Amino acid sequence: MAEEADHLRLDRQLCFPLYAASNLFGRLYRPMLARLGLTYPQYLVMLVLWEQAPQSVGALGSRLHLDSGTLTPLLKRLETAGLVTRRRDARDERRVLIALTEQGRALRHSARDVPTTLASGLALPPDDLADLRATVQHLVAVLATADRAAPPDG
Repeated sequence: MAEEADHLRLDRQLCFPLYAASNLFGRLYRPMLARLGLTYPQYLVMLVLWEQAPQSVGALGSRLHLDSGTLTPLLKRLETAGLVTRRRDARDERRVLIALTEQGRALRHSARDVPTTLASGLALPPDDLADLRATVQHLVAVLATADRAAPPDG
């Protein structure tokens, strides 16, 4: 019985160190992002939009692995803050396009040091950080594939 329950130990779980790392990253980002007026999920949306805008809500959700129920209120708050606009796609009224405002584009300049400031606070050499990022990106791809293959809830 003890051997059977061993796989239920917290230190044997893959999900826990990833969950803990995510929470700890959030804490490290919080003061930097607070100065920008962003939460971490809002920062992720802005990163995607700074790469390419406009984007549909669906494309943003796919890129960030967020469902529309999570993404829509987040986008509304960014719109209220004056950083993005939401409008229906003229070619397909079902799609909502998210674009940056001038203020949203300007915020990119203020955010430019966030990644390097965060990385400099970690005691990991740049090559180790790159290797870790590649490993985690591979894990995300594996998990996304498994998620798409899973039967729907219900």
